[in-house]
Amino acid sequence: MRPLFHPSIEDVTVEAILHALSDPVRVAIFAEIAGSACSQTCSSFLNMREKAIPKSSLSQHFKALREAGLIRGERRGVEMQNTTRCAEIDKRFPGLIPAIINAHKIQSEGKPRGTMGRRKVARRR
Repeated sequence: MRPLFHPSIEDVTVEAILHALSDPVRVAIFAEIAGSACSQTCSSFLNMREKAIPKSSLSQHFKALREAGLIRGERRGVEMQNTTRCAEIDKRFPGLIPAIINAHKIQSEGKPRGTMGRRKVARRR
Protein backbone atom coordinates (compact mmCIF):
# COMPACT_ATOMS: atom_id res chain seq x y z
CA MET A 1 0.00 0.00 0.00
CA ARG A 2 1.16 3.50 -0.72
CA PRO A 3 1.75 5.87 2.19
CA LEU A 4 -0.93 8.39 3.13
CA PHE A 5 -0.36 12.08 2.44
CA HIS A 6 -0.33 14.34 5.49
CA PRO A 7 0.68 17.96 4.85
CA SER A 8 3.13 19.57 7.22
CA ILE A 9 1.47 22.06 9.55
CA GLU A 10 3.24 24.90 7.71
CA ASP A 11 1.46 23.86 4.50
CA VAL A 12 -2.02 23.80 6.07
CA THR A 13 -4.10 26.79 4.95
CA VAL A 14 -7.33 28.34 6.20
CA GLU A 15 -8.75 27.99 2.70
CA ALA A 16 -8.07 24.24 2.64
CA ILE A 17 -9.62 23.81 6.09
CA LEU A 18 -12.75 25.77 5.19
CA HIS A 19 -13.09 23.97 1.87
CA ALA A 20 -12.80 20.54 3.51
CA LEU A 21 -15.35 21.47 6.17
CA SER A 22 -17.80 23.00 3.68
CA ASP A 23 -19.35 19.56 3.12
CA PRO A 24 -21.95 18.68 5.81
CA VAL A 25 -20.83 15.04 6.00
CA ARG A 26 -17.16 15.97 6.40
CA VAL A 27 -17.81 18.57 9.09
CA ALA A 28 -19.94 16.03 10.98
CA ILE A 29 -17.15 13.43 10.71
CA PHE A 30 -14.53 15.92 11.84
CA ALA A 31 -16.64 17.17 14.76
CA GLU A 32 -17.16 13.58 15.91
CA ILE A 33 -13.44 12.79 15.74
CA ALA A 34 -12.53 16.08 17.44
CA GLY A 35 -14.99 15.38 20.25
CA SER A 36 -13.65 11.88 20.85
CA ALA A 37 -10.98 11.11 23.42
CA CYS A 38 -9.49 8.38 21.21
CA SER A 39 -8.91 7.64 17.53
CA GLN A 40 -11.86 6.65 15.35
CA THR A 41 -11.93 4.06 12.57
CA CYS A 42 -13.36 4.94 9.17
CA SER A 43 -15.94 2.17 9.46
CA SER A 44 -17.44 3.77 12.57
CA PHE A 45 -18.89 6.43 10.24
CA LEU A 46 -20.72 4.12 7.82
CA ASN A 47 -24.04 5.22 9.34
CA MET A 48 -24.25 8.88 10.22
CA ARG A 49 -27.41 10.58 11.35
CA GLU A 50 -29.51 7.58 10.37
CA LYS A 51 -28.13 7.65 6.82
CA ALA A 52 -25.85 5.03 5.29
CA ILE A 53 -22.72 6.35 3.60
CA PRO A 54 -21.05 4.16 0.96
CA LYS A 55 -17.47 3.12 1.75
CA SER A 56 -16.21 4.75 -1.45
CA SER A 57 -17.73 8.11 -0.46
CA LEU A 58 -16.42 7.76 3.06
CA SER A 59 -12.91 7.17 1.72
CA GLN A 60 -13.12 10.38 -0.30
CA HIS A 61 -14.34 12.35 2.73
CA PHE A 62 -11.45 11.09 4.86
CA LYS A 63 -8.99 11.85 2.05
CA ALA A 64 -10.27 15.45 1.85
CA LEU A 65 -9.96 15.89 5.63
CA ARG A 66 -6.48 14.34 5.66
CA GLU A 67 -5.18 16.38 2.73
CA ALA A 68 -6.52 19.59 4.30
CA GLY A 69 -4.43 18.76 7.37
CA LEU A 70 -7.39 18.29 9.69
CA ILE A 71 -6.84 14.63 10.57
CA ARG A 72 -4.02 12.13 10.69
CA GLY A 73 -4.75 8.60 9.48
CA GLU A 74 -2.72 5.61 10.56
CA ARG A 75 -3.14 2.09 9.26
CA ARG A 76 -3.38 -0.57 11.96
CA GLY A 77 -3.87 -3.92 10.30
CA VAL A 78 -6.88 -3.60 8.02
CA GLU A 79 -8.32 -0.60 9.85
CA MET A 80 -7.55 3.07 9.49
CA GLN A 81 -7.33 4.95 12.80
CA ASN A 82 -8.06 8.68 12.53
CA THR A 83 -7.14 11.41 14.99
CA THR A 84 -7.45 15.18 14.73
CA ARG A 85 -4.60 17.59 14.39
CA CYS A 86 -6.49 20.20 16.45
CA ALA A 87 -3.57 21.01 18.74
CA GLU A 88 -1.24 21.61 15.79
CA ILE A 89 -3.83 23.67 13.91
CA ASP A 90 -4.68 25.70 17.01
CA LYS A 91 -1.02 26.72 17.32
CA ARG A 92 -1.03 27.87 13.69
CA PHE A 93 -4.55 29.39 13.63
CA PRO A 94 -5.60 30.05 17.25
CA GLY A 95 -9.33 29.61 17.87
CA LEU A 96 -10.25 28.57 14.31
CA ILE A 97 -11.16 24.93 14.95
CA PRO A 98 -13.10 25.52 18.21
CA ALA A 99 -15.08 28.28 16.45
CA ILE A 100 -15.96 26.01 13.51
CA ILE A 101 -16.92 23.09 15.77
CA ASN A 102 -19.04 25.37 17.97
CA ALA A 103 -20.81 26.83 14.93
CA HIS A 104 -21.46 23.32 13.61
CA LYS A 105 -22.90 22.28 16.97
CA ILE A 106 -25.22 25.30 17.08
CA GLN A 107 -26.33 24.70 13.50
CA SER A 108 -26.88 20.96 14.07
CA GLU A 109 -28.99 21.53 17.17
CA GLY A 110 -31.35 23.74 15.19
CA LYS A 111 -31.98 21.20 12.42
CA PRO A 112 -34.03 18.03 12.45
CA ARG A 113 -31.95 14.83 12.36
CA GLY A 114 -31.17 13.45 8.93
CA THR A 115 -31.18 16.72 6.97
CA MET A 116 -27.36 16.87 6.77
CA GLY A 117 -27.48 20.60 5.97
CA ARG A 118 -29.74 20.40 2.94
CA ARG A 119 -32.13 23.24 2.24
CA LYS A 120 -35.53 22.88 0.68
CA VAL A 121 -35.80 24.50 -2.72
CA ALA A 122 -38.90 26.58 -3.30
CA ARG A 123 -40.86 25.41 -6.32
CA ARG A 124 -42.32 27.94 -8.67
CA ARG A 125 -45.85 27.57 -9.89
